[in-house]
Amino acid sequence: MIPLPLARVAEITSGALTGMADPRAVVRGPVVIDSRAAEPGSLFVAIKGGRADGHDFAEQACAAGATAVLASRPVEAPAVIVGDVLAALADLATAVVSELPAVTVVGVTGSAGKTTTKDLLARLAARIGPTVAPVGSYNNEIGHPLTVLKADEATRFMVLELSARNVGHIAYLARIAPPRIGVVLNVGTAHLGVFGGKEAIAQAKGELVEALPDDGVAVLNIDDPLVRAMAGRTGARVTYFGRSPEAHVRATGETLDERGRASFTLRTPSGAAPVRLRLHGAHAVENALAAAAAAYELGLPVATIAQELSEAEPRSRWRMEVTDRADGVTVINDAYNANPDSMRAALASLARIGEGRRRFAVIAALRELGDRSAELNEGVGRLAAGAGLETLIVVGEDAGPILAGAPGALHVPDVAAATAELSARLAPGDVVLVKGPRAAGLERVAEAILGGDAR
Repeated sequence: MIPLPLARVAEITSGALTGMADPRAVVRGPVVIDSRAAEPGSLFVAIKGGRADGHDFAEQACAAGATAVLASRPVEAPAVIVGDVLAALADLATAVVSELPAVTVVGVTGSAGKTTTKDLLARLAARIGPTVAPVGSYNNEIGHPLTVLKADEATRFMVLELSARNVGHIAYLARIAPPRIGVVLNVGTAHLGVFGGKEAIAQAKGELVEALPDDGVAVLNIDDPLVRAMAGRTGARVTYFGRSPEAHVRATGETLDERGRASFTLRTPSGAAPVRLRLHGAHAVENALAAAAAAYELGLPVATIAQELSEAEPRSRWRMEVTDRADGVTVINDAYNANPDSMRAALASLARIGEGRRRFAVIAALRELGDRSAELNEGVGRLAAGAGLETLIVVGEDAGPILAGAPGALHVPDVAAATAELSARLAPGDVVLVKGPRAAGLERVAEAILGGDAR
């Protein structure tokens, strides 16, 4: 973060200094929401959540060295008191971006693949200059400004992930850190119940390209009709990526190895180079192409892009993590989240990795699908039932529609029961996929099978 005196923080956030706060004391960062992460020079943001109220930890944060607390009520510590803590956090991030004119902001959105694409693109941008990117999926009204506030005078690129819980949300995030390059991956069925239909999802995702300046670049998936149509919603130049021959950046000659890792030729307007991904699943090609197209617009040569893509390992947890036990059992932990599209991709990866081997899957009912929840979950059940599995284990409540689609599946009440049933069935050489919505906590099944602990 760029150094800011408390008086300046108060000015930016329309706040008032209390608790004997020294207006000349300087916040140097990091800006944190966990008092345990506070250190000398940091700013502790007191957020009231469903389980805990950050205001109760203000004194602890300052004892650890925090310069002050950004709070909505007086606390037992030097503080900047504001009317709305999240709005003040956004204002602070916006002000910091405005003081870093040399920074190029790249925004990434889509129904699936945002985090993987962000991780790849951050790696590519770092080849050119210092780059800031969120950890994991820090992509909402809290994580987004916290990531922005990591930038300082040395930062050249910010690669930001933008998530939409409703129409207008991406536009809000884009105002905090105005993007010059916007990447849209796809429009799928994630959060269908919130939006009501794919057209509404497309409307929300397209807010990213609407936020671009006329001299910016929209990087769009040519293979997704709803994404391709977003070209008409921006004055920015458009670069298409995908498998279509019309794409500016595309993949040809795709193959998959026995671990489900793709190899292809990366083709750009100025040349081509071979790529051999270490990421698992054919769907990783789309993410790699999106990152490659954005990196190409940043000025990286195709040979460098191909090299970095080929060397990239998964950075974020529980996304197509493929691990082998000593006895040859292979565990695919893709439990970070799930929707009908990603479930289809995961089962395809299981089929490839588990070719010629006994295959198992542990899944849970998908959420946020609205009026189509029963229909889509039943479709997931049919898909899994037709995947040639030795056993399908369905965990938790609301499993009825999946079981209707897969009447031979085993239904268990919780993670512990799923782990016990799976452990009793696995034999050396088997392959198991663990995939479900984040709230189901299925990563604990994968970690238990591997003999570890999902933190």
